[in-house]
Amino acid sequence: MFRKSITLVDFDACGRGVSTGWAIDSEPPFADPSTQVRYTELTHELRCLVCQDETVADSNAELAADFRRQIHDMVAAGKTDAEIKAYMVKRYGDFVLYKPPVQSNTALLWVGPFILLLIALGAVFLVVRRRAEQPDQGETP
Repeated sequence: MFRKSITLVDFDACGRGVSTGWAIDSEPPFADPSTQVRYTELTHELRCLVCQDETVADSNAELAADFRRQIHDMVAAGKTDAEIKAYMVKRYGDFVLYKPPVQSNTALLWVGPFILLLIALGAVFLVVRRRAEQPDQGETP
């Protein structure tokens, strides 16, 4: 039995388009609803490495289908969420997590935007202060 979820589909398998399509999950649903919810949540927490901007659950790429199959098999085998994520991270790196953890090797990605914002605010402050200190040269009576 095929389960379908709505995604956007384009010319490639990653769904970057304007027409509506279906990401087909060929894995049979679990008999236990809580296990099915766990499987669904896991597929939404992992990134498709082909599409990069979609979760495994939303992607139509073949690699995402393989990920869903692997996740389904591991959930059926009784692996915990942490074990499944650890396996995926070990095999594919932190990038496979849709929300990567804050670590020393990813700290600049998390802090970088705030540093750039502070630099931009500092530059605006300096420009405004310098203009306020300059006498108006355009107005002479």
